[in-house]
Amino acid sequence: MSTSSPEAVKKLLENMQTDLRSLSMECKKKFPPVKEAAESGIVKIKTIAARNTDILAALKENSSEVVQPFLMGCGTKEPKITQLCLAAIQRLMSHEVVSEAAAGNIINMLWQLMENGLEELKLLQTVLVLLTTNTVVHDEVLSKAIVLCFRLHFTKDNITNNTAAATVRQVVTVVFERMVAEDERFKGIVEHPPPVQGNTNRRSVSTLRPSAKDAYMLFQDLCQLVNADAPYWLVGMTEMTRTFGLELLESVLNDFPGVFLQHQEFSFLLKERVCPLVIKLFSPNIKFRQGSSSAASPAPVEKPYFPICMRLLRVVSVLIKHFYTLLVTECEIFLSLLVKFLDGEKPQWLRAVAVESVHRLCVQPHLLRSFCQSYDMKQHSTKVFRDIVNALGSFIQSLFIVPNGGNTAAVSAPPGGSGLGAQGTAQGGPGTGGVNGTLTTQAAFEYRGTWIPLMTVSVQGSAKATYLEMLDKVEPPSIPEGYAMSVAFSALLDLVRGITSMIERELRIEEEAAAEFREAHPDQEWKLQPGAHLVWEEMVGACWCGLLAALSLLLDASTDEAATENILKAELTMASLCGRLGLVTPRDAFITAICKASLPPHYALTVLSSNAANLSSKAYSIQGQSVQIISPSSESHQQVVAVGQPLTAQPQGTVVLTAKNIQCMRTLLNLAHCHGAVLGTSWQLVLATLQHLVWILGLKPGVGGALKPGRAVEGPSTVLTTAVMTDLPVISNILSRLFESSQYLDDVSLHHLINALCSLSLEAMEMAYGNNKEPSLFAVAKLLETGLVNMDRIEILWRPLTGHLLEVCQHPNSRMREWGAEALTALIKAGLAYKHDPPLAQNQRLQLLLLNPLKELSNVLHADIRQKQLESVLQILQSQGDSLGPGWPLVLGVIGAIRNDQGESLIRTAFQCLQLVVTDFLPTMPCTCLQIVVDVAGSFGLQNQELNISLTSIGLLWNISDYFFQRGEAITQELEREEEALQKQAQEKGEPLNRPFHPAPPFDCLWLCLYAKLGELCVDPRPAVRKSAGQTLFSTIAAHGTLLQQPTWHIVVWKVLFQLLDCVRTSSTTADKEKIESGGGNILIHHSRDTAEKQWAETWVLTLAGVARIFNTRRYLLQQLGDFFEAWEVLLNHIQSAALSKNNEVSLAALKSFQEILQIVTPVRDSDRAGDALAAMGVPPVLIDPLSASGPGRPLVRSDSLVERLTRYNGAELQAPPPGEESALEDAALWWSAWNTWYRTGTDSTRPPSGPTEKLSFIPSQPFLTALIQIFPALYQHIKGNFSMEDLKKLGVILHGAVSVPISSDASPFILPSYTEAVLTSLQEAVLTALDVLQKAICVGPENLQVMYPAIFEQLLLFVEFSCKPPQYGRMETKHVANAKYNQAEWVALNYVPFAERSLEVVVDLYHKTACHKAVINEKVLQNIIKTLRMPLGLKYACPSESTWKLAVSSLLKVLSIGLPVARQHASSGKFDTMWPELANAFEDFLFTKSTPPDNLSIQEFQKNEAIDVEVVQLISTEILPFANFIPKDFVGQIMTMLNKGSIHSQSPSFTEAEIDVRMREEFSKVCFETLLQFSFSNKVSTPQEGYISRMALSVLLKRSQDVLRRYVEDERLSGRCPLPRQQVTEIIFVLKAISTLMDSLKKTQPENVDGNTWAQVIALYPTLVECITCSSSEVSSALKEALGPFKDFMQPPVSKVQNGES
Repeated sequence: MSTSSPEAVKKLLENMQTDLRSLSMECKKKFPPVKEAAESGIVKIKTIAARNTDILAALKENSSEVVQPFLMGCGTKEPKITQLCLAAIQRLMSHEVVSEAAAGNIINMLWQLMENGLEELKLLQTVLVLLTTNTVVHDEVLSKAIVLCFRLHFTKDNITNNTAAATVRQVVTVVFERMVAEDERFKGIVEHPPPVQGNTNRRSVSTLRPSAKDAYMLFQDLCQLVNADAPYWLVGMTEMTRTFGLELLESVLNDFPGVFLQHQEFSFLLKERVCPLVIKLFSPNIKFRQGSSSAASPAPVEKPYFPICMRLLRVVSVLIKHFYTLLVTECEIFLSLLVKFLDGEKPQWLRAVAVESVHRLCVQPHLLRSFCQSYDMKQHSTKVFRDIVNALGSFIQSLFIVPNGGNTAAVSAPPGGSGLGAQGTAQGGPGTGGVNGTLTTQAAFEYRGTWIPLMTVSVQGSAKATYLEMLDKVEPPSIPEGYAMSVAFSALLDLVRGITSMIERELRIEEEAAAEFREAHPDQEWKLQPGAHLVWEEMVGACWCGLLAALSLLLDASTDEAATENILKAELTMASLCGRLGLVTPRDAFITAICKASLPPHYALTVLSSNAANLSSKAYSIQGQSVQIISPSSESHQQVVAVGQPLTAQPQGTVVLTAKNIQCMRTLLNLAHCHGAVLGTSWQLVLATLQHLVWILGLKPGVGGALKPGRAVEGPSTVLTTAVMTDLPVISNILSRLFESSQYLDDVSLHHLINALCSLSLEAMEMAYGNNKEPSLFAVAKLLETGLVNMDRIEILWRPLTGHLLEVCQHPNSRMREWGAEALTALIKAGLAYKHDPPLAQNQRLQLLLLNPLKELSNVLHADIRQKQLESVLQILQSQGDSLGPGWPLVLGVIGAIRNDQGESLIRTAFQCLQLVVTDFLPTMPCTCLQIVVDVAGSFGLQNQELNISLTSIGLLWNISDYFFQRGEAITQELEREEEALQKQAQEKGEPLNRPFHPAPPFDCLWLCLYAKLGELCVDPRPAVRKSAGQTLFSTIAAHGTLLQQPTWHIVVWKVLFQLLDCVRTSSTTADKEKIESGGGNILIHHSRDTAEKQWAETWVLTLAGVARIFNTRRYLLQQLGDFFEAWEVLLNHIQSAALSKNNEVSLAALKSFQEILQIVTPVRDSDRAGDALAAMGVPPVLIDPLSASGPGRPLVRSDSLVERLTRYNGAELQAPPPGEESALEDAALWWSAWNTWYRTGTDSTRPPSGPTEKLSFIPSQPFLTALIQIFPALYQHIKGNFSMEDLKKLGVILHGAVSVPISSDASPFILPSYTEAVLTSLQEAVLTALDVLQKAICVGPENLQVMYPAIFEQLLLFVEFSCKPPQYGRMETKHVANAKYNQAEWVALNYVPFAERSLEVVVDLYHKTACHKAVINEKVLQNIIKTLRMPLGLKYACPSESTWKLAVSSLLKVLSIGLPVARQHASSGKFDTMWPELANAFEDFLFTKSTPPDNLSIQEFQKNEAIDVEVVQLISTEILPFANFIPKDFVGQIMTMLNKGSIHSQSPSFTEAEIDVRMREEFSKVCFETLLQFSFSNKVSTPQEGYISRMALSVLLKRSQDVLRRYVEDERLSGRCPLPRQQVTEIIFVLKAISTLMDSLKKTQPENVDGNTWAQVIALYPTLVECITCSSSEVSSALKEALGPFKDFMQPPVSKVQNGES
């Protein structure tokens, strides 16, 4: 209910009346005047109430009268009355019905009561009500009221004092509040002109309004009072205390700063009165030094007085806080004083309140900024801000360094039991349980034995003081231990927090403004306001040293996690702020501090120590005392959480990490993570530290570079507690996130990060040199992580990143290298897989940039790195193979960069890549790379580490060639496009186009490269590779050669094929003949390949065969090249040198190739004509097999021994279809060239050795010779037209030589039949075939050819002689085949018998055909035949083979049966004259051989042989003797003598009795005899010649009989009783029988036919016969009887002599 409502008014009136009544009642007796006054008052009130509507106003108007009774009542000094009156007055006052005059009266009345000491509390109450309810009290009245309160403050009564003090405070406030209210009222009104400056009359304040004047007077007097001067306005003050005055001053200054700032008069008071006053009152504190007040000092210094000092500091705080702008100079003094009060020599309480005051400043960053601007940034001014911070720092240091008197006990027994005992447990090692023990220790700082507890002093950001608030204390309080430290600590933290948040806020605003500006004006540059930045930089510059010193020390001393966290946070925010402001040195200093704190104490880390040295050289002092950056103490009472090894080059002991280290590490991580952008070069520090920590904790990099806790293999040195074990994953996670966040850094910061990592890595590399200790892989792993997260802008960091990793890859430490390679390859793979924008396919430069390091890795010599490189190539191929495009050359370069010293596994991996490329990616790569693929595949073929790979790579080359073949057109087009471009470039540069095989078209060049590669492989040192390569080369040329253009073939022939042949020939001829021991023991080498020479032989064989095959199949194409003849000559030359090589395999193969190229049919121009022509010749058309008709090559007639077939069909001379004049000529030239080659080969290979046999090196093998000879028939078909006698002679020499060659005994079982079999060797067959072809050709050839017959006979007869006289091969010793021992290296002569016999048969056969030929007759062929046969015939049983002489005989008989008629025919010409004696000798030698038959000859055999002799005699009787008249006499005489000889047994004394009958050749003798007889009595004597023969025959016979008979008689007589030998008996019987036969013949013959001499001879036998009668043998007797019988016809009388001697 308001005081002016009707009810309230009514109540007031009632109450007043009641009060007056009560008063009148009380004073009725003692104070009648009062009673009267009271009663008149009642009337007055009633009257007022009745008359006025506005009762309150009326009351106020008459208030003096209304109040009067109560004043009088108070005057009674009667307590009861006084109380009643005061209550009534208060009621009036509270209803504001007291006028100014009434108020004056009331105050006067109260003054009297006060002086009388009555109702003091009521008085104070009344004054307060009076002054607060209205503003009627002014000027002197007001001052009197105030003085009254002051006076009551100093009474003896405590309650009164306190109440009065409170009232004074309230009254002072009221005065100033009135002034403020007054200012509000006059706000809009124009001010009076200000007073003249320099008006020093303090009392005239004419310019001020009433309330202001009161306030001014009051404040001025307060200053006077505090200064112990008389007041001007507060008249009547009796006493005053400074403390109270200072409190009042402070409250006014604090509560009404506006008054002083708005009114110059008041500002003037501040400057002129308050500040000097404060400074004056401070003086005892300034001069005072603790401990210096000794008796010795002459004038005792006034001791600082706590209540005053504390209040002064409060005032100073207020002054600085509110009036700093007015009092710049004064504040400088105050602040300097504050700093001095922190001095160690000042009393503890003074330092405590000073530090509280400083704290108050520290929570006001804007104020601090003003200091900085006003002092630190001005020249010649105290660096106040810096000094404050430094003072705080040195204050904190001093607490540690100088243990203060009251604190010494703390060292020995700190509370909380965390002293040495706790340290003991903590360092008891992980096993004691002390680490995870549940020690709850009090938060404290502990440094070098000084232990200072930490208290909670204030909420962060507010400076709640304790001692500055102790207004009631007079004596200085005892400051608890750690209090000052705690306040200072809070002050530091608040300072950092305030400054950093303020600057950062302003920075943020500025950045936003800049961003807006850029959006609005993108073309203009935002201009910074330099002023603000200068201030910030100055602030940081001024405070960082002190802060760092203090914080580092505190951090080192802190034993409390929360405190540590706060310190770290402060350092972190400072570092970040410095970074943002670009202040490198302070930034690095703060970071260094955090880094050092993260590492174990005294940990040697060069980056940090060098940085610290820079800092400590920056000495800075606080007014003469220098502040040290204290080096950390080692004995901290921290929990040990990990023990590990330091990362140093030399192994050292272990180091210990404490929980605090880990905490600092997390801060460091936090710093790097959140403020990476401002770290710049300090990345170096941060990362180096992290690297060492990671090392000590044993974190090792895993996939992608993330660090994981290492395995336990790092040895016993790393010990982690469970506490840290749980932390590790978190730490490693933060570490990874830290590098992931690098994607948000700008480019410059990112480069800083990369550079830092690189230099870290370089250090790690340095350290890892020369020892195989596990290196630190931190930097490499993190480079990888950073690269991976920054793929989107990889270009800007790729070069430094990969450049460094490449260096790492070359490091000798394997683990280091391995990670370098891991990182590099992972980055490349990620880079290629990343979805770039634009994609890689359109950004070739980037793709090549990404792949380039992969190529660079090829220069690294370490196998493990190359392995990694190749594995990643394989992965890249598998994942990105389709999109490599222009990167192919690089990739292929990597695959192909293999060397033989690299070991198998590398080559194997590289080869897998190549296989993948060839199988999957040929179509996707640019065709220009195909040549590289060929080169690479070739290089795998040439490597010598892994044979299988070489062989497989040759397979790949075949696949590649197939691919070329299938995609020929596409490849050609693309290559030609490329070629044009290159051509253009080359022209522009004016250089010739540089490409292998240049003039050939690009596609052909591709083929040529392929062929050249295969060619290189064909001369590889390893036989298997050569073989495979050779087969592949020739197959590809055969299969795909059609694609090549004609001029390219020229290159193929000369540059590829012939070059290859040359190389192979050279290598083969120089190859080593040493035996190769079986490789590795498990691979057996066949004896035919157990020397390098033999292995090369195989290669030579293959190569030659391949080239020959190409010449054969591509003949048509090659002939169109201009120099086919030269090529042919070269090829033949190669064939010849191969054939003459001292290796059977090669030479034989050479001949096979020779055969192959000779079997060529002239290419037919049109396929149809080929068919017709062949059909006409009777060749079935099946022979024609057109080759694949894909290319331009014409179908060729398939040349598998076509010539032989043709020959077989007709046996006549066949011409291939006439190919036109020129080519016929050319062909002839080719064939003659071939003949010359054959001749040279044959001559050289069959020429017998001339020197002594020991030196014999090489004898051609049978198969070789066979092949050689077999070539002749085919060759002959093409050259027979001009084949001359000269050539035939050459041929003969070769044939003879070939047949004469012996065989090595170890080969003989394979070539020779067993000796008894009469089989020809294939060589002999071939020789005969050759002659056969010749003679057939002569046979059908023109006349002029037939002169060659005799030569053929001559040749054959030479061979026939071999049957008895094997040929000699030079002077070689050959053994007979039967005596050869197979296992010795002897030479064995062949069994020539079958060959000679076959030759003989051929001779007979041929003679049969050609006996009448002129040449045969002229050249005395028959004589030669007989002459040759004479040898076996003569040897007869002595022939090597029995069959020989038998064949000789039968042949002779055959030949004679043909030849004799011819001889007779030509008898007159004398061409056969020389033949007859030969023939006679032949008969003689055969029929009466000097050789004896073998003992084991059976009777049947003997009879067979006798039959042969008989046949001969029969021939003589049928073919020779009947024609005696055509035959020379001598010859006939010889024949007769022979028959005569044969007709009488020749005895052989060796016969046994049983055989004698048979062995006597009775049948033979009989035939001889009969022939003799037959020719003796031939009836038809047509010519004297015949008669002559008969006579001669008879006379021979008779003479012979006479001899036998005589000898018999002789022997019989001599033998006496003994019977004669059987054969003699037989002989005599035969003779006797012959005589009887003769007698019969003579009887039958006409007497005129018988010569007289004959008779005489017959008769002369008689006496001899008679002599025989005495013989004892019955057989002889009976024969004798028959012989004697016919003689009866001679028993005639004699006739006349004349008649007898007629004829």
